[in-house]
Amino acid sequence: MRIGVLALQGAFREHRSCLRQLGVETIDVRYPHELSGLDGLVIPGGESTAIAKLLASHSLYEPIRNAYENGMAIFGTCAGAILLAKKIEGAREDQIPLGLLNVTIKRNAYGRQIASFETDVPFRGIEGEPVRAIFIRAPRFADLGPDVEVLSERDGEPTAVREGRLLAIAYHPELTGDLRVHKYFIDQVIGS
Repeated sequence: MRIGVLALQGAFREHRSCLRQLGVETIDVRYPHELSGLDGLVIPGGESTAIAKLLASHSLYEPIRNAYENGMAIFGTCAGAILLAKKIEGAREDQIPLGLLNVTIKRNAYGRQIASFETDVPFRGIEGEPVRAIFIRAPRFADLGPDVEVLSERDGEPTAVREGRLLAIAYHPELTGDLRVHKYFIDQVIGS
C-alpha cells in the first residue's frame, strides 16, 4: 500500500508520521506525477485558502480528481475536508473546492484560533475509547448528501463523514498520537 500526503502547506509531516508508524509507504505529493500509483491521498489541515492557491499553481486540481475517479481514496482533515466539499460556505472567490464530497461545508464555524479546543468524540467503526478531537478553526458540515455517512458528532453536529472512498474530518487526529483514525482510513476506506 502506498499513500500520498499533500505536502504544500499545513500538517503534512504529522500525517506522514502517523502513516509511517502504521507501516505504510508514504510519499509527499507536490506535483501531478507524484499521484501515480497511489492507493490513497491525505489532504491535511492548514489554511484552506493557501492550499487552494497552491493546488492551482501546482496544477493539481484535475490530476487529483482524475486519480479519485480511477480509484484512489482521499482523507481530508480540517482544511482538507473544506477542499473536498462540493460547496464551501463563506469561501473567497479564489478558493475553489475539489468538489468531490457531497456536502456544503462552512469555514471557521467553531470560531477563531483563540477558540480552539479539545474534546472526545465517539467514532463509528473505531472500537474502544472515544477519539480525541482537536478543533482548530474547524469547519462545520452542512447539507449532507444522501450517501454521506456521519461517523462522529459533537452536540448533534457531524464532525467526521464518509462518502465511499472519501473521508472528511473537521478536527485534527494527526495531532493526538492516536493512530486509530488513520488506521480506519487504511482498513475501511482504502481497504473496502
